[in-house]
Amino acid sequence: MGSEGPSPVIVHVTGFKKFHGVAENPTETIVSNLKDYMKKRGMPKGLILGSCSILDTAGQGALVPLYQTLQAGLSGGDSESSNSRRVIWVHFGVNSGATMFAIENQAVNEATFRCPDEMGWKPQKVPIVPADGAISRKRETSLPVEEMTKVLAKMGYEVMTSDDAGRFVCNYVYYHSLRFAEQNGVRSLFVHVPLFLTIDEETQMQFAASLLELLTSLS
Repeated sequence: MGSEGPSPVIVHVTGFKKFHGVAENPTETIVSNLKDYMKKRGMPKGLILGSCSILDTAGQGALVPLYQTLQAGLSGGDSESSNSRRVIWVHFGVNSGATMFAIENQAVNEATFRCPDEMGWKPQKVPIVPADGAISRKRETSLPVEEMTKVLAKMGYEVMTSDDAGRFVCNYVYYHSLRFAEQNGVRSLFVHVPLFLTIDEETQMQFAASLLELLTSLS
C-alpha cells in the first residue's frame, strides 16, 4: 500500500459567523459552499477536503467547540498516525477594511478586543494562553507563507503576506490552532479575506480553491 506515492493531504477548513459590525461574514459563505465548489471544479489529486466548520466569533466562550473541532480533525487519521503531518488546518477570517487577501504568518499571545465578541467578552491585554507567558509571545506557521503568496499573486490574485493578524478573535483562534498544531504534529494557516463588496464572491471562492490546490502541491 505504501508504494502508491505520498499519502493525501487532508485539509480542514473553518470560517466565522457574523459579529459586531459585520452582519454577513463572507467566510461563512466561502466555507459552507467550499465542498460543492471543489467538487464542481474537480478535486485535485492528493487532496482530501475534510471538515468545513463555521465557528462562533468568540474567544474564551467558544474554546471548547474550537478544540472539539481541532481534535476531530485528528481522529480520522489515527490509524496512520505517521501521516498526521499531512493534516493542515486553514482558518478563514474577514478583515472588513481590507482590499486584498492576507496570508497570516503568525499569531500573538494577546487578546485585546476592540469590541465585545459574540458572547460579550472584551479582554484587554490578556494572554491567550497564560502558560505560554507574556503577551508578546508569538507562534509562527510552519507553512511557507512568502512562497505561497508569490504563487497566488502570479495567478492574478490580490494577495499579501501579513505578520499581524490583529488582536481580536481571528488572532485568538490562530494562536490556539498554531499551538495545537505544534503539539499534534499538524500544520495551521490563517487567511484574512475582504468583504464581498471589495472582492466578489466568485473570486473569493476561486482563491480558496487555488489555496487548497497550492497546499497539496507544497506538501
